[in-house]
Amino acid sequence: MLPSLAFASVGLCLAQANQPASEVTEVRFWAVGEVTRVAIQVSAEFKYKSDHLHEPERLFFDIQGARPSMVRKGTHTIPVGDGKIKQIRVAETQPGVTRVVLDLESDLEFTSSQLSNPERLMVELRSKDKTAIPPKASVSGGKSLESSSEVAGSSAPTVSAPPVQVETRAPEQPITKTVAVKTAAVPKAVPPPPAALPTPEPAPAKRNSDGGRSLTRALGLKLGRVVLDPGHGGHDVGTHGPSGLYEKELVLDISQRLAALLEERMGSEVILTRTDDKFVPLEERTQIANDRKADLFLSIHANSSPVKSVTGVETYYLNFTTSRAALDLAARENATSERSVFDLKEMLEKIALKDKIDESREFASSLQTALYTISKQNKAAKDRGVKKAPFVVLIGAQMPSVLAEIGFLTNASDEALMRKPEHRQKIAEALYKGIAGYAETLSHAVIAQRQ
Repeated sequence: MLPSLAFASVGLCLAQANQPASEVTEVRFWAVGEVTRVAIQVSAEFKYKSDHLHEPERLFFDIQGARPSMVRKGTHTIPVGDGKIKQIRVAETQPGVTRVVLDLESDLEFTSSQLSNPERLMVELRSKDKTAIPPKASVSGGKSLESSSEVAGSSAPTVSAPPVQVETRAPEQPITKTVAVKTAAVPKAVPPPPAALPTPEPAPAKRNSDGGRSLTRALGLKLGRVVLDPGHGGHDVGTHGPSGLYEKELVLDISQRLAALLEERMGSEVILTRTDDKFVPLEERTQIANDRKADLFLSIHANSSPVKSVTGVETYYLNFTTSRAALDLAARENATSERSVFDLKEMLEKIALKDKIDESREFASSLQTALYTISKQNKAAKDRGVKKAPFVVLIGAQMPSVLAEIGFLTNASDEALMRKPEHRQKIAEALYKGIAGYAETLSHAVIAQRQ
């Protein structure tokens, strides 16, 4: 019996090893001006192949080593009908390969790019100039499929487009008719083309709340890329509520909800400093934002107090303070910092950057207004205002940066609300309104497409 058990054990291990390590968890689409974007979200790092097929027009993307979480057998269809995409189809065409097909209304230009934090494939489609040469598909981590013959010749089943009904008939015969006229026929006048509408002038940035204009506004800088930082993670659980709700779990869920809103409604590129329950050092969080050239950094936390009745929301930007409460909170949030005393001079210089302070204060004010509106569901909640404090997680950021405390987990009423998915969504909506409100004060507001 022992040899057969050992053989069965080895077989089980080999079967588990052959299982795909990741899933396609979501396929979303939205329109931003003349562009339609499709986001294919994957649970882990991935490689993909793509191709552009004709008659009928369609794009397909093969996500390798991943299964679709939304369907196990057959095809999952997502209707679109926005004038560019008819529908999106998702299927597992062979074990461990998810194919995503975009059925197109016409021949379109497209680009694809692979992004991380979270792992996803972004596809952008635009109307094609009639004289343009059809572009090749962007391929990452695999050989380009240059013709549809490779797809047709594959042994794996493909997700085929619906058949197109084509009506054929003989060309119509010309009809001859004699007409008596007294004068030569005069061709009809062709009306002139309508005058092009004037391009609207870009709106300048509004003044700061103190009546001046920061250098950010004077230079007409715009908001395109946002980094969201769910606080804590891994062994650093943050605070917790009376019934055991951990801060690290709460803020990750809200950050993911907020990321979806920013991508869908503002067309912004969003990066999360963590997408699962892992520990990220404070200094690395802003380094992620700097490396990705982010325009905005928001760290999301839940508050705590030894006085269990304390409730309300407050928002912090980076600056010096003499407030004992703000310094106590900063001391708690900075506990995992790896900085040494030797770094004090460098940190003081970074805190004192005036333009970033001015814009961070404006950003914090917009967030605080939106957060307080939703916090009123706890009738005891107070508007604790915009405050300043030396948070390590904000010090390294080269862009406006804010830390939002979305409520007190140590307050039983706040914790009970924060356990509800619908309330978490409302918090995400409030944070979105705060970010969108701040973006509206900047020079309007073409989304920067940087690689």
